[in-house]
Amino acid sequence: MRVIVVGCGMLGSALAQTLSLRGHAVTVVDNDPLAFERLGPSFRGQTVLGVGFDRDVLLKAGIERVDCLAAVTTSDDANVVAARMASQVFHVPKVIARLYDPRKAEIYKRLGLATVSPITWGINHIADLICYSPLETVVSLGSEVDIIQAEAPPLLVGRTVRDLTVLGEIHVVSITRGGATFLPTQSTAFQDGDLLHLAVLSTAAERLKELLASG
Repeated sequence: MRVIVVGCGMLGSALAQTLSLRGHAVTVVDNDPLAFERLGPSFRGQTVLGVGFDRDVLLKAGIERVDCLAAVTTSDDANVVAARMASQVFHVPKVIARLYDPRKAEIYKRLGLATVSPITWGINHIADLICYSPLETVVSLGSEVDIIQAEAPPLLVGRTVRDLTVLGEIHVVSITRGGATFLPTQSTAFQDGDLLHLAVLSTAAERLKELLASG
């Protein structure tokens, strides 16, 4: 996959390195030539000096041929402009923007722009840690959906996946039982010792806790 990363700060450089190590063709854009030093000598991608929402700079970075653009500078406004240009002008298939202001993230989400809000993500996870949540977040998909790991409580044994499913909010993705992991159906019954992986909307975490507690 061909990717443009706009912004070579701590997040942008780490993202570029990770994608490059996974075999993707990465081009990093930043207006500070010293920022590229964060990529290190092992980085095999390309770098382009310039403003990330400048048309000529994006053309030089090969935006007409890329599969994805991630705008992750420290400026919400710059990220949004770069992302909207990539999406609306160059029709890049996948565009993601990092936004610090959760209110802006919600606005642009309604406009169809995929956003990641570190503040929203951090608030939810710190709150879980403070409250000693029995749910363990394995991975976060943006700022809205988490993959959560939880043991099936005794009250849930004998019930089915259907009883723990809330359409659009909570879905059982897989069950690990006896050392083997499988994809359940809605009629799969939970057994003692089951380890569940669930896709959960961030706003539905409390509802999941209630379902697990009530069986």
